[in-house]
Amino acid sequence: MEIKEQVLAAMKKAGIPLNAGKIVELTNIDRKEVDKAMTALKTEGSIESPKRCYWQAK
Repeated sequence: MEIKEQVLAAMKKAGIPLNAGKIVELTNIDRKEVDKAMTALKTEGSIESPKRCYWQAK
């Protein structure tokens, strides 16, 4: 599974908006890799931000 897919799966499983730090805790993936994956997911439109610095799957 790609890092991007792992990040998206963690967001869906949590069911609440998460910040990057919480995603790092849940997935045990390096912070820089999580940031890259989140940037790619934002570009694709797979995630949205309900409030500043928090993201959730659409």
